[in-house]
Amino acid sequence: PHAGPVESKNKAAMSELVPELRQKPVVPMKPMGINASLLGYIGIDTIIEQMRKKTMKTGFDFNIMVVGQSGLGKSTLVNTLFKSQVSRKSSGWNREEKIPKTVEIKAIGHVIEEGGVKMKLTVIDTPGFGDQINNENCWEPIEKYINEQYEKFLKEEVNIARKKRIPDTRVHCCLYFISPTGHSLRPLDLEFMKHLSKVVNIIPVIAKADTMTLEEKTEFKQRVRKELEVNGIEFYPQKEFDEDLEDKTENDKIRQESMPFAVVGSDKEYQVNGKRVLGRKTPWGIIEVENLNHCEFALLRDFVIRTHLQDLKEVTHNIHYETYRAKRLNGSGGLPPKTVETEENHESN
Repeated sequence: PHAGPVESKNKAAMSELVPELRQKPVVPMKPMGINASLLGYIGIDTIIEQMRKKTMKTGFDFNIMVVGQSGLGKSTLVNTLFKSQVSRKSSGWNREEKIPKTVEIKAIGHVIEEGGVKMKLTVIDTPGFGDQINNENCWEPIEKYINEQYEKFLKEEVNIARKKRIPDTRVHCCLYFISPTGHSLRPLDLEFMKHLSKVVNIIPVIAKADTMTLEEKTEFKQRVRKELEVNGIEFYPQKEFDEDLEDKTENDKIRQESMPFAVVGSDKEYQVNGKRVLGRKTPWGIIEVENLNHCEFALLRDFVIRTHLQDLKEVTHNIHYETYRAKRLNGSGGLPPKTVETEENHESN
């Protein structure tokens, strides 16, 4: 009668031993701080250089749109931003041209090179915006243009034999020019930004800021910020897309202090204290465009080009374009991809 429990004990002991006979799976070691002097130099830090070389070969696309009434210095400002004649003034536009009856959209492409870095810059101008007596729905052609560029990109993307590098014509940034009235935003401004802040990165800019005194400028900026907030208009950099605390801190400062940038543009150079500066000549002196005491142009340029250009492109691709893409593919049950056969059939027909 006692043999039963003993046997079961032995069995239990055996079963405990069995796993010991099997080879244990190799458990990867926890990463430890490697003593650099022990191993010598590996070269992980060259990854950044490899990425740099690759992107240098392909170059960059950047598409910037300027929107606002005529006479606010849109062309001049963009020329000042990129320090070259990149706007429509340089492409044979003359003063005799009549104001367009509806909003026209003109895209002008340029290649700018600096320090071996090539950028294919496209400036999208919107002459005729806000210039009529009745400006109802004058933002529609602009929204249509922005969505057409998303559509073009999407069609290329869903092709079976798609290009390795799809030409990017999507609008990465829209500079919206606010008239320096010193009062409040016009219904047109609010209407435009309400409709388009969902589809493109809008950066509000107070144009010709030299027409206001410093007090007026500060007050107007605060008023514009308040009105945008009350109307629920999200301009770039949007709060919801801040990736980490560092981004949030940096962007909060821009949102609460700098936006909207009160700027003055000029492509004329003057001599000031033996130095050549970009500026505007007035009877009482020269307004230096790049001097932060005179205007916020340098802040805008640093923001658009030196710190946030890549982010503008990423938000366009990952947020605005993705939103368009999801809506489009849900609506049509997936776009039918263009195949080589169907194209050949078309040709033969």
